[in-house]
Amino acid sequence: MTAFSTDTKFLPPTDAKSRITQFMREFQDSICQGLEAVDGGGKFQEESWERPEGGGGRSRVMKEGNVFEQGGVNFSEVWGDHLPPSILSQRPDAAGHRWFATGTSMVLHPRNPYIPTVHLNYRYFEAGPVWWFGGGLDLTPYYPFAEDASHLHNTLKSACDKHSPDLYPTFKLWCDEYFYLKHRNETRGVGGIFFDYQDGQGALYRGPDPQGAAAQHSDSIGIPAPRTWEELFAISQDCANSFLPAYVPIVERRRDTEYGEHQRNFQLYRRGRYVEFNLVYDRGTIFGLQTNGRTESILMSLPPLVRWEYGYQPEPNSPEAELYHTFLKPQDWANWKG
Repeated sequence: MTAFSTDTKFLPPTDAKSRITQFMREFQDSICQGLEAVDGGGKFQEESWERPEGGGGRSRVMKEGNVFEQGGVNFSEVWGDHLPPSILSQRPDAAGHRWFATGTSMVLHPRNPYIPTVHLNYRYFEAGPVWWFGGGLDLTPYYPFAEDASHLHNTLKSACDKHSPDLYPTFKLWCDEYFYLKHRNETRGVGGIFFDYQDGQGALYRGPDPQGAAAQHSDSIGIPAPRTWEELFAISQDCANSFLPAYVPIVERRRDTEYGEHQRNFQLYRRGRYVEFNLVYDRGTIFGLQTNGRTESILMSLPPLVRWEYGYQPEPNSPEAELYHTFLKPQDWANWKG
């Protein structure tokens, strides 16, 4: 532990677990209420579950709504004695301590191919003296609309800028790095923000690639002043609460756009990339499976329908080709000028 981290103001308050758990529950409630309102017909069905090793959660799923073909919003609060390899490999200093984790995650798969899929996850972890906040949001369009990507990024940027102008550019680059399918050489979508291991100490970027764009940007701005638990909690809250303002206007803009079999087939094909990422790379999926979480809740993020096609190539100069050539490569969406 660094010298400043032994100061009580840089340690979690005694009621940290109860406060963050309450926020995550209320956050799940607000998301579900907002999404039911924009869908105009679909309702989330809730299942509560318990984890034998400790803790549990609430899984809420909407099926066959007016807008959302399937969507899920999960809350969990779990604890235990033995940390999974996915945590120990990143933070070996947490070994030997009881651990606690809570968070809210969401994935929405709209029916209309012109409405993008969206994902978020905000979480908090403690193990003895080790603690951190993590989270983020990313957008996966099937058809390219730069104004949608720009709106989402500028909404997230505004939430981050309330706390520091350094947060958004670092977390945006980190998101581009994280939601990347190495075996496809493409991003999952147009990104958003992503952060992890935020404990108020050291550099903003705490990811695995010291040579990547996120690390280089983090290095260029230097190590910020120490951030307290309260400050990091406020950042996580503001970023999380930016979801509905970032996404709902996109849904409302695209929900009545007509589409045909061609667009639907392309959507189902691109959903395959979502499955590939979540089963191969996604840290939340890996953590859930390694800690004996509820399988139905963990795999709730997978789309209800999907297709693969061998050797697919988009038609030149088509909207599908523009998605590949521009939207599946990192762009400066916050400064996009239409």
